[in-house]
Amino acid sequence: MPSETIKLTAKFKLKEPPEGLGDLFSTYRDIVNFLITYAFENNVTSFYRLKKETYKGLRRDYPSLPSHYLYTACQMATAIFKSFRKRKRKGKAKGMPVFTKEVIMLDDHLFKLDLENRTVKLSTPKGRIQLEFYPAKYHEKFKDWKIGQAWLVRTPRGVFLNVVFSKEVEIREPKAFVGIDLNENNVTLSLPNGEFVQIVTHEREIRTGYFVKRRKIQQKIRAGKRRRELLEKYGEREKNRLNDLYHKLANKIVELAEEYGGIALEDLTEIRESIRYSAEMNGRLHRWSFRKLQSIIEYKAKLKGVKVVFVSPAYTSSLCPVCGGKLSPNGGRVLSCKCGFEADRDVIGSWNIRLRALKMWGVTVPPESRPMKIGGWKPTRYEINTLHTLYG
Repeated sequence: MPSETIKLTAKFKLKEPPEGLGDLFSTYRDIVNFLITYAFENNVTSFYRLKKETYKGLRRDYPSLPSHYLYTACQMATAIFKSFRKRKRKGKAKGMPVFTKEVIMLDDHLFKLDLENRTVKLSTPKGRIQLEFYPAKYHEKFKDWKIGQAWLVRTPRGVFLNVVFSKEVEIREPKAFVGIDLNENNVTLSLPNGEFVQIVTHEREIRTGYFVKRRKIQQKIRAGKRRRELLEKYGEREKNRLNDLYHKLANKIVELAEEYGGIALEDLTEIRESIRYSAEMNGRLHRWSFRKLQSIIEYKAKLKGVKVVFVSPAYTSSLCPVCGGKLSPNGGRVLSCKCGFEADRDVIGSWNIRLRALKMWGVTVPPESRPMKIGGWKPTRYEINTLHTLYG
């Protein structure tokens, strides 16, 4: 069986981090900003060139700092400058990039994680120190995973170590694909057995509710510590609630797709570039974390040996899956074709996504023997984890 690599990031909160870490964060930030300035002034986008031209000077200026901090600082500076150039070409950035976060990139020479003893050894200018972290139940699943890079992050809630774990998993040959159409408030699945399943997520209501709550706080409370704390509190609540929703939703999708061995998703990488609606609609769509949901579905599917493919999203909800013709509105969300086909636009989207995955996989998709009508219905609104068969 072919294998693929899964990468996941786990967060570890450190117990009573020493005060000396504050100096390490400020030193690292100064080094990264120096490197960004050098890259900007000399138009350096290569990590190797940036390291070659700056390493000796930095080694002289920071003799007690472990050398691999300089390597990772070059990596961060290069990534930040490349991102800045890309955004500047699109007219979204000006001036010069500046690194302001309290974040340190660590490679395997700078830290050693011990999951069993709940400790991490960290290299510092004063030698290697051992720190404890608070255990979490989900940490246990990473015991047989490979440890990669990490980031040391300081926030108002404490110091965290974010570690990237990787694992090789076997992916079996798919028998068929389940097409998945993601929307703001629901997910529609096209199953190979001819059924369509819609899961109502209520994500739009969740996001809008927290957005309104934050807006009221901004209007009623003056800028300061109290307002900042409230905004952070409700932002964290929204994040936790949506994370829980995404994981439950992904579990159900993978459960439905496991017997077929394949999942097809839309490649939505550049979708934000094409969002041109009203200010309210633009805000809603930009707050929608569709890529995060896709990534959760992808890694959960791979853990079960299910193949995940991404197809072009162009015209998936506007072309007839039977004859390929242009669809026309037929009242509400129902679309119809000259060939006689008629269905809800979410059903059409998931159906076309499944068909494109089959064609990409080299499977000949025969035309339907007769025009079908599966429109006119209104799906019952179910909470997450409840399925409603729309057509079968």
